[in-house]
Parts: sequence; structure tokens; C-alpha cells
Amino acid sequence: MRRNSNEVKIGNLKIGGNNPILVQSMLSIPSYDIENSVKQALNLKKAGCEILRIAIPDMESVKLIDAIKSRVDIPLVADIHFDYKLALESVAAGIDKIRINPGNIGSEDKINEVAKACKSKNIPIRIGVNSGSVEKKILAKYSGPTPEAMCESAIYNAKLLEKFDFNDIVISIKSSSVNNMVKGYRLIAEKCSYPLHLGVTEAGTLTMGTIKSAIGIGSLLLDGIGDTIRVTLTDEPTEEVKAGFNILKALELRNNGITFISCPTCGRTRIDIIKIAKETQHLLRNNKSNIKVAIMGCVVNGPGEAKEADIGIAGGDGYGIIFKKGKIFKKVEEENLVTELISEINKMTSENQL
Repeated sequence: MRRNSNEVKIGNLKIGGNNPILVQSMLSIPSYDIENSVKQALNLKKAGCEILRIAIPDMESVKLIDAIKSRVDIPLVADIHFDYKLALESVAAGIDKIRINPGNIGSEDKINEVAKACKSKNIPIRIGVNSGSVEKKILAKYSGPTPEAMCESAIYNAKLLEKFDFNDIVISIKSSSVNNMVKGYRLIAEKCSYPLHLGVTEAGTLTMGTIKSAIGIGSLLLDGIGDTIRVTLTDEPTEEVKAGFNILKALELRNNGITFISCPTCGRTRIDIIKIAKETQHLLRNNKSNIKVAIMGCVVNGPGEAKEADIGIAGGDGYGIIFKKGKIFKKVEEENLVTELISEINKMTSENQL
């Protein structure tokens, strides 16, 4: 069962409550390069990104907010560090959400000003706790950035905003340690009802970063914890979006294209199943139909084990069969398998759209 979190509005979207779990990413272009930042924002929107975070390191960067919003229909989150005036200027420029790190905005008076500005325009604030941002007194109490320390930091900062009558709060508790990240989110989920933004920070390059994120984010989503997610990768931001949607698809939380089932091959396989699987997935990468496609190496793993698939192939010796819902449909030579399979899938998806 999904955790019962508060509903918060970000631009024209809502998170928390029973709303869909949304996928977020962040621009990687320097904030002063407005032209290329806008291009990257457009590419991310095309890739399916639903919330976009941008770094605002100085006053000049505030111009980026209007530049993107005038070209791209996507809620923007301003990433603010050290100078509370950057938050105030971002609010004035039309930002949809503010993200702050605990303890680095300044005195309570400054936090109060940010809270008042955001409240006047119904802009939520994300308290972004990570292992490097926990307050010194809390670090000393727990002898380091433990899950308990990060949770206490988040609660302390949430109560500070509540003190100023501000409640449109989102919380994240990120760590590069999957174990600490999962434990931290489980702790905070029990202590408040604010929406939670999930992520493993500094997760790494494409392969390892995706694995760490899938384990951390996936574990929490299976517990019903989480309202937005970001897969943090040292790679093109569009890869973060792809990975995020694949995690949600694997957990059957969002439908964002075809679900593929394929066997790992074995000594029974007599066709080039690896080539066929990769080619099929590539050709169908833009197909957003909610169907399951199976690519199986032999009849053992074919219509029987993959009968839940809407359509699929099973290999023979130089040929394969196409099956639908576990029933054999036709026999096809190996060199024509992908072409015939794609043709049948296109027919199925066209019929479903009529």
C-alpha cells in the first residue's frame, strides 16, 4: 500500500497523495549558457522528463528561468545554495519550486523571507538533505551522517518552515550509500506525511548508477514510499529519465511503452537471440503501447513460460515461431523474424488505438 502523503502542487502538476510518481532530472549545462540549457531542457521534455531542476548559482543565472519557461512546458525547480536572495529572485522570476540544503541559507530571518515569498505564490520548498549537508551539531550527536542524522536534519528544517506557517514541503534524504539512503527514507516516512523525492546521490556512471538507483529507489517504491524520483547519473540527463521510467515500469507503477521479456539464452538456443532482442527493442523504442513482448530462445521458454506476453517469438533451428497470448500464430525464417514481429506488433497497437 502506498504511503499516505500530502498533496503538493508544482506548476501544473500535483505530487503526493494518489497522484502518479513523477520522474525528475536536472540540467547539466552551465547555467550561464542559456541557449544550450534551453536545448537540453527541450530534449529532456521530449524524453519524458516531468520535473526539471536547474542550478541557480548567481543572479545572472536567474535569467535561465524565464528563458526555459518561455520555450518548454515543464515545472522548474531552482537549486539554491548559500544566498537566500537567489531564492527570492527565482520566486519573482516564476520558478515552480525551490530546493534548499539544510543550514546553508543562513539565519532564521532569511529562511522566513524565503518561506513568505514562496507562500505568497504557492511555491513548494524541497528540503534536500544529503550526507554532506547535515548540520554539525547533528553530525556530532550521531558521529557522522547516519540515516538517523539525516532524518533528524530533515525534521528540524521542516519544523523550522512550519514555524513560519509554511507547509508546502517536500523532503529528500539522499546518500551515495544505498543502505543509508533506504534506511533514511524509511525513517522519515514514519515521522511525517510530506511528499518524498527519492534518489541515490552521486550514484555513478550509467551501469552502476542505474543499478544502485534501481535497488534504492525500487526498494522504497515497493514499500509504498516515494512521490517523485531522480536517477542520478554521470551521463546525459536523458539517460536518467529513461532509467527512471524503466524502474517505474518494472514495478508496474507507470506504463511508458512496451514491456520486454527476454530469456538469457542457453545451449538449446539455435538463433541469434541477443541480436534479435536488441534489434527489436531498438525498433520499438518510441512505441508507447501498453503491451508485453517476449523474445525467447527456444520452445521451452516460448509460448509456455511467456504465455502472459501479448506477442512474442520463440526460436527453433534457423527459424522461429510468433505466438500471441501463448498460442502459436505463424512460423518464420530467422532472417525475417524481427520484420514479421514488428509488423504484427504494429497491427496490434494500431487496432488498440482504433
